[in-house]
Amino acid sequence: MDATVKQTDRIGVLEELLNERYSVRAFLPREVDRATIEHVLTTAQRTASWCNSQPWQVIIASGEAKERFRKAIYAEASKGLGDDYDFTPPREYVGVYLERRRESGFQLYNTLGIARGDKMAYARQALENYNFFGAPHVAIIHTNEPLGIYGAIDCGAYVSNFMLAAQALGLGTIPQAALARHSGLIRRHFNLPDDRRIVCGISFGYADHAHKVNSYRTSRASVADTVTFVDE
Repeated sequence: MDATVKQTDRIGVLEELLNERYSVRAFLPREVDRATIEHVLTTAQRTASWCNSQPWQVIIASGEAKERFRKAIYAEASKGLGDDYDFTPPREYVGVYLERRRESGFQLYNTLGIARGDKMAYARQALENYNFFGAPHVAIIHTNEPLGIYGAIDCGAYVSNFMLAAQALGLGTIPQAALARHSGLIRRHFNLPDDRRIVCGISFGYADHAHKVNSYRTSRASVADTVTFVDE
C-alpha cells in the first residue's frame, strides 16, 4: 500500500472519531462489560504526559457503587452545597468565549424545549449532571497535588483519549467539570488521601440515540480563528 494512502486512511479514522463524538446527555441502562471498559483504559493509558509522570488515577463506579455515589452527590448538589473545586474554575467568560458558551447552552435548552430565561428549568437540567445523565458508569479522574496545574493538563489529555477510545468501541461519554465542584465529597466518599485533586468526571455507557437531547451538535471554530502562522 502506498504510504501516503495509508497515512490518509489513518488520519481519516481519527477525523471520523472526532466528528462523531459529542457529549451524551441520555444513556441506555445497559451496562458495559468489563473487558470493553478495560480496553478503553488500556488505550487511554498511552496518553503523553509531562516527564512521563502519568499523573491520572481513575475510579470507575458501576452498579450499586455508582448508585450510592449518585445519591450522595445528587443530595449535596440539590441542596446547593459543595462548590469546592480543587482547581479554580473560569473567573468569567468574555467575548467569543462567552458567545460559544451561550450558543452551546441555548442549543441544549432549545432541544429540550426550555424557554430562554427559565432559570428554574436551567437549574433542573444542571442537576442532571449528578444523575450522570442516566449513564451506568462514571469515572472520576484525579491527580497528585504537588504536580499542580501540569498534572491537571496531563489529565485533560487523558480524558480526551479516554473519550476517543470509548467512541471507537461504540460507547458514548460526557466529561463533567460539574462533578469536580464537589471534590471534598468525592474524596470522602471514595476514601481518597488529602493530596488527591479531583479534575473531572466522565459519565459513559451506550448512548440513547433516540432521545432528543442527543440530536444536536455544537459548532467548532475554524483554523483561521484559532491559529496564527509565523513564517518570518
